Amino acid sequence: MQRKILLILSVCAFLLTGVSAVFAQEFSADMVSRMGNQTMTARIFVGKDKVRMEMPESTMIIRNDKKVSWMIMPTEKMFMEQPIDISKAPKTAKKFEGELERKSLGNETVDGHQTEKFLVVYTEGKKTVSVYQWIKDDTIPVKIEAVDGTWTLEYKNLKVGPPADDLFEPPVGYEKMTMP
Repeated sequence: MQRKILLILSVCAFLLTGVSAVFAQEFSADMVSRMGNQTMTARIFVGKDKVRMEMPESTMIIRNDKKVSWMIMPTEKMFMEQPIDISKAPKTAKKFEGELERKSLGNETVDGHQTEKFLVVYTEGKKTVSVYQWIKDDTIPVKIEAVDGTWTLEYKNLKVGPPADDLFEPPVGYEKMTMP
């Protein structure tokens, strides 16, 4: 259970720094993330300044326009609200925060989409990270994988277009839970 929570938190952290990079491009997809031998599948919806990630036990909504995130827990009919600071997120679809190097490795097909594959080196805190990144239409990173193979994030069944606005609000009738 602890590994699953760690994987969910890692994916949520990636959302704050990676998916926010594509806020300009609206889409929905199945998001498959793997860390070590743990795999998690979620449904993701990206709107202008908004992200919704539906996981088996909870849903995370990130609202850049309101500088807030909500963790929705359907079984309890509750949600937690937390402020976010997305100012440190990348401002473009391709760039990573702290990017040092980007090298095109050619074109590849990923889940039926023509993409350009890149080797990207960036800093994260005090360490240097190297990833492969596959970009569709010069805007959507449909796959990102650590060069050492320790983790992967991929969008499958990608549908480009704006999701419904009501997906980015807590459900009516849910109680707001206060963090201690």
